[in-house]
Amino acid sequence: MTPAAHDQLAILSKQREELEAERLRVEKAYCLAVLDHITAKIRAACPEAVYVTFAFYTSRTLDLHGVLGAQPSRLGTCPELWDNRDGEDEHPLDYIADQIESDVETALAPYSSPAWASVHRNTAADGNSWLLELPPADRAARVAELVREHHPEATAVVVDGRAAGRIIEIHEGVADDGAPVRIPRPRWSSACDTALTRLLGQILALPALADRHLMPLPGDYTHPYRATTSDQVRLMPLPPTA
Repeated sequence: MTPAAHDQLAILSKQREELEAERLRVEKAYCLAVLDHITAKIRAACPEAVYVTFAFYTSRTLDLHGVLGAQPSRLGTCPELWDNRDGEDEHPLDYIADQIESDVETALAPYSSPAWASVHRNTAADGNSWLLELPPADRAARVAELVREHHPEATAVVVDGRAAGRIIEIHEGVADDGAPVRIPRPRWSSACDTALTRLLGQILALPALADRHLMPLPGDYTHPYRATTSDQVRLMPLPPTA
């Protein structure tokens, strides 16, 4: 291979890697956009909806079972709001059942879809039964609620996009010198940490939300765990909560 051909191959190889990375970013955003679209339609017809339940197959197709509400207690089961397999009682969701099935299938089609972070097995049912937790109408507001359940004075969080959206630090107001009071080890359960990481991962994957809620840190920012920092470590001011 001539030097010119070698250089051309290296250039094209790099361009192909960049295009593939961009394709994956767009694919993830598209999956979440489809999920948000169908979630809005489901909640317009059934405001109490929290989960879509379905059977999923190795062919990456699914059978829609129904829609469930919020679990009333840790030991309680999620109330069934609509059963797609029982055609006896007419329900507003009957008219968009095919679209729900198709859109959920699309949102979960790629193995790398961020929507998979909201899926878990339906332990209240036997066999091939899964639950997809529908996203909140305002992800940033839900993040603020979860954070302030454990840190009521929190004003912002620092999010590491390299760790799929994990919070590495909380800011609780400012000190006498005007610098933010930094809390490097959040006080919350692993379940809360998982929920926050899922929501922030979705915000990171949706460019419009990332641009709205995440901002760069000052140039002199130091990582709380002495890791290297990058432009993927971002500051998220928390919106007010009621």
